[in-house]
Amino acid sequence: MSKKRVWLWWSSGKDSAWTLHVLRQDRDVVVEALVTSVNQVAERVAMHAVRQTLLEKQAEAAGLPLHIMPLPWPCPNGAYEAAAADIIAMAEAAGVTHMAFGDLFLEDIRAYRENLLKDSTIEPLFPLWRQPTEQLAHDMIASGQEAYLTCVDPNVLPAEFAGRRFDQQLLDDLPFGVDLCGENGEFHSFVCAAPVFDHPILVAVGERVTRDGFVFADVMPVD
Repeated sequence: MSKKRVWLWWSSGKDSAWTLHVLRQDRDVVVEALVTSVNQVAERVAMHAVRQTLLEKQAEAAGLPLHIMPLPWPCPNGAYEAAAADIIAMAEAAGVTHMAFGDLFLEDIRAYRENLLKDSTIEPLFPLWRQPTEQLAHDMIASGQEAYLTCVDPNVLPAEFAGRRFDQQLLDDLPFGVDLCGENGEFHSFVCAAPVFDHPILVAVGERVTRDGFVFADVMPVD
């Protein structure tokens, strides 16, 4: 039986890193590359607001090539879907059989991913689907995976959570009703150390800003 040739939709956050960790434990899977959507104007990962330079350091630490999906700003759905179609066509040409995503339980997001791939030869793969997020959060921390919150929704979390390390203290401090993995969009993160990295990425947390209804913390590389 031939192995699944996989590209991973990489957000730069903790769930993507854990998805790669799970995939690499499957002997029937070969992860060949990472795919990330990047805001061309800001040169940052879409929504997570992670600097492209840090994204590239992640790919290097994971030992994988990185395919950037450039997005305009503002980015209407049509522009996103056109950019995704280009990436999917590139993956098909490379012989990729599956595109993996780190989604946990949001049915509408999963359906959207599946719809993006429906006219291609590539099958969607959701390695973390329906795993209990409380256990996942604790497993990530116990593994030595390190991350910082780069974006928070101030409607559900105090602005001060932006820039905080994703650790046990943060889990203890999350308000009641907030998903421990932030799957409902409560927060997004940047991973700087993980079982899938061959070395950690040194970072410092810079200024916190409010923009477009969200609070962002600028995570910066440290040489």
